[in-house]
Amino acid sequence: MLEQRLKEVIREVPDFPSKGVVFKDITPVLQDQILCTQIVDEFVKQLKGVKIDVIAGVESRGFLFGLMLANKLKIPFVPIRKQGKLPCKTISESYKLEYGQATIEVHEDAFLEGSNVLIHDDLLATGGTVVASSKLIEKLGGNVVGYSFVISLDFLNGRGGLSRFSDNIISLVSY
Repeated sequence: MLEQRLKEVIREVPDFPSKGVVFKDITPVLQDQILCTQIVDEFVKQLKGVKIDVIAGVESRGFLFGLMLANKLKIPFVPIRKQGKLPCKTISESYKLEYGQATIEVHEDAFLEGSNVLIHDDLLATGGTVVASSKLIEKLGGNVVGYSFVISLDFLNGRGGLSRFSDNIISLVSY
């Protein structure tokens, strides 16, 4: 079973990035090409029947499987990045963090208005970054048709803030 295999491979790093946090590190997963292929194949399977025109990956680990998934589905990939990292004209969205505020951006011409967009990130925690990403998609006239995550930290209730955009939330492993 894929979820069990992921739990075996995902490394837990205590007290990173701050004391009391147990960081879920997917870098060991990236060393296993077969497991990476299984992850992408599982996303494809669970997304069957969903009309997706573009995948938006959230910086930075959302780029890894987001791009692989977009390539597998033969659709474009759009990066959502931290403020100041994209070279052309952008729109931005700020959101609160437990220790302050952050801003993410996407290119103004990232996709056509009316596009159906799947948002991908490696991990769903509180959902702040993904809600901000959803707002960016809507600002550009896109439709959020779902979310895909490798990991979901269900005890942080991140899914709750996403339902106003889409109830189609896929996570391959939950903690």
